[in-house]
Amino acid sequence: MKIALLGYGKMGKVIERIALERGHEIVLKKSSSDTFDGLEKADVAIDFSIPTAAVINISACLNQGVPVVSGTTGWLENYDEMTALCQEKKGAFLYGSNFSLGVNLFFELNDFLAKMMAKFSAVYKVSMEEIHHTQKLDSPSGTAISLAKGIIAHSEYQSWTEGKAADNQIHIEAKRIENVPGTHSVQYSSDVDFIEIKHVAHNREGFAMGAVVAAEWIIGKKGVFSMKDVLDLK
Repeated sequence: MKIALLGYGKMGKVIERIALERGHEIVLKKSSSDTFDGLEKADVAIDFSIPTAAVINISACLNQGVPVVSGTTGWLENYDEMTALCQEKKGAFLYGSNFSLGVNLFFELNDFLAKMMAKFSAVYKVSMEEIHHTQKLDSPSGTAISLAKGIIAHSEYQSWTEGKAADNQIHIEAKRIENVPGTHSVQYSSDVDFIEIKHVAHNREGFAMGAVVAAEWIIGKKGVFSMKDVLDLK
């Protein structure tokens, strides 16, 4: 499989190593100032860039008929635009706020717990915390937003905020600490006790492996997908 890497930072380099170990070839390594020369040779593209580059990268892939897997967060105000372009071009597009197997299982656990706790909303107040490295540009993380949306879908909560939360809002506290790959916790607090579920990433390996597996999976497919499709969690 020939892969175009759109974004060649720390994550891009880990993805490159894992892809090569799995027998794939890298035909493009694009940083912010580079061109898309070589994209036409790719069987699939993996986008781990920055929020301001994501739409440009995804659009370029879909316009050239290259399936694209994106793990860039912080650009989702344009997500519907990209899914519409994918459908128009009859392409293949997969976005994931997190490609880790453990985090995607954590998403399922979060949904299950939210359904259970919805019956006790008068007793427990939910809040969230996420911690990432200081180089992370968006806040809160895409993973935290996905967790919040999961809770909102199964409860009376209507939105999330980083500020002071109203009764129908989920407070997300985002922290930036050097060399933290990613920690996410969901907390339910009452006057008498405290329930918490947490996922702690030890390194970037899990994210990178998941992205490569998703790229392998999307070959030959058409449509808009998520990691639920890749991991058959639907």
